[in-house]
Amino acid sequence: MIPPKPPSRPDRVSLRRYAQLFRQDILSAQPARLYRAWMAEFRTPFFRSYLMNQPDLVKTVLKDRPEAFPKSDRIGEGLRPLLGNSVFLTNGETWKRQRRIIDPAFEGGRLRETFPAMWDASEAAARRLPLGETEIEAQTSHAAADVIFRTLFSIPIENELASAVFHEFRAYQRSQPILNLAAFVPLPRWMPRLFRRDTRDSAARIRALISQLVTERAAEIANGTAPDDLATKIMTTVDPETGETFSPDEMVDQVAIFFLAGHETSASALAWALYLMALYPDWQEKVAVEAQALDTCNFGVMSKLPVTRDVFRETLRLYPPVPMMVREATCPEQFRDRDIKPGSQLVLSPWHLHRHERLWDRPDDFDPGRWHTENGKACARDAYIPFSAGARVCTGAGFAMVEGPLILARLLRDVSVSTVPNRTPVPVAHLTVRAKDGIWLNLQKRQR
Repeated sequence: MIPPKPPSRPDRVSLRRYAQLFRQDILSAQPARLYRAWMAEFRTPFFRSYLMNQPDLVKTVLKDRPEAFPKSDRIGEGLRPLLGNSVFLTNGETWKRQRRIIDPAFEGGRLRETFPAMWDASEAAARRLPLGETEIEAQTSHAAADVIFRTLFSIPIENELASAVFHEFRAYQRSQPILNLAAFVPLPRWMPRLFRRDTRDSAARIRALISQLVTERAAEIANGTAPDDLATKIMTTVDPETGETFSPDEMVDQVAIFFLAGHETSASALAWALYLMALYPDWQEKVAVEAQALDTCNFGVMSKLPVTRDVFRETLRLYPPVPMMVREATCPEQFRDRDIKPGSQLVLSPWHLHRHERLWDRPDDFDPGRWHTENGKACARDAYIPFSAGARVCTGAGFAMVEGPLILARLLRDVSVSTVPNRTPVPVAHLTVRAKDGIWLNLQKRQR
């Protein structure tokens, strides 16, 4: 049995048709040959883009020479109303300064400090789970948002402001297209960007709510009453090179991306993980057995969930939440005998790299045991980038690899999940890889 995979388009389509397909879903807009190609070229009247699957080329762009291949402004255009000048969209010295302030909050020991908040969120998620036929993405979105608010601001999702941000974000997701005009047409800086009014208004409301949280926290820091959570840590960290901290507006930008990246991606991965457990009950039982170790809130319990961690890693391989990343060449290059001109778009696709037929054994199969094979170990090093890689690797990668297995195990400790007939989810990519009509599962109380 093969997990769901989106259909591929024909090899040749018009630019107009490609744009239509891309706007609907970037995964099914691509031809099947990309699952075997080391490199592919796409030409438009405005620019050229190159998808690269060859591991050493991916390494060159992400790890060896990242400053020569900054993040492309075009793909981020559609997110600017929400994310402003956040670390997700910046490059160069601005990005470096932001990372110098943000990174200490996610270093080593901080994971242990945030673990109790994750634990409480996982307990709350288990209590909320309904029985019977359930659209599980809604449940995992709720759980992931709860983790973000508890770890960032020490408030549960039931808090009035937290709940307002969460529900407004759901509206933003429905209005936000994956593709902005600027992804196809390089607009000059001075030209105003045209965003859908509901997208723009929703982003403004989210930022206003986040601004309230930041303002309240700034007052608590000034009064010496702020909790020692991620928001306090980030807002009080001084850039060692400039001596500055984030301004309130900068902090709103960063909280917006923490919520988008930390909530949206985790929700996607957790929903697909639960679906895969329904599809493969033998693996589900292994996770449920491990989950019996979750009896006390102790960070050390994570070492007792090795199978659950492998299941989550395999989920991230098959359904990487961020399916494609785009970089821009700043100087002439030659890759695989192709002359790459400055301004060309370089597409790095975890979706295709993780399923590449010339790299992985049985690339479309779900097999958490693969991580202990020679092929799996080699691909983990060279062809597995669910959190990107190199200097721009996701700050919260370690955070996600605790949160995901913890919540997955905790939910399966209480319930068993099975598929719903005629409800096979179809993967599509919007802000992240989700299911076209949701992921429906049948939940029953687990018999112990």
